[in-house]
Amino acid sequence: MAGRLHVASLPLDGLLPRLVIDQPLRTCPNLAPRHPLSIIRLEQGRPRLTGAFWGLTPPWLKVLDHAPHCARAESLQERAMFRDAFSARRCLIPVSGAYVWKAQPRMKQPFLVIRVDRGPLLLAALWVRYHTTLTAFTDSTALITVPSNLLLAPLTDRLPAVIDPACAEAWLDPETPLDRVHMNLSPASLELLGAFPVSRRVNDPSCQDWACGHPTGNMVRWHNEQEI
Repeated sequence: MAGRLHVASLPLDGLLPRLVIDQPLRTCPNLAPRHPLSIIRLEQGRPRLTGAFWGLTPPWLKVLDHAPHCARAESLQERAMFRDAFSARRCLIPVSGAYVWKAQPRMKQPFLVIRVDRGPLLLAALWVRYHTTLTAFTDSTALITVPSNLLLAPLTDRLPAVIDPACAEAWLDPETPLDRVHMNLSPASLELLGAFPVSRRVNDPSCQDWACGHPTGNMVRWHNEQEI
């Protein structure tokens, strides 16, 4: 489960050529839930970069602290909180990586999961609109998680679903049949993602030093037969 995100400056215009960018990407070296972030959603037929609160907040939710920051892909159509949003309000969260914690005998070691080529990731997410006087944000979001692939399963049992840029607009479009949408919610390919250990300073969400995302050890990555 991804409880923190790493969002560096990303070349989003090259990733999604039709993307409308009329506000800067919110960058953060150690982004925790209950904070604003950037999302991409479909507006007037085109993907647009906008902002949201990280914690899905349907209108009937009374306690903001109860807003889930992740939704399991397997239960999207079973839970009322997620069902309508999954059908009509899908979005993407652009990031450079996601932190996970590997359980060890005396502590948990944080790792940063990234693309092995250090490119941007588009994470599957939902969004809803809510009304409150406690914050200026009127949209909220939650990541969608799937089981980890064979390579990263020793680090964590679940990871955010990664959407291929070629499938991004179909993912965002509420007219896309749900069976086709579901095809995007599978573990990432073994070759796509890698992970490396980082400083335990990332455990403190108030630590906002970019050194949080610097490797302290070798990357865990898949090696195919041609690389051996």
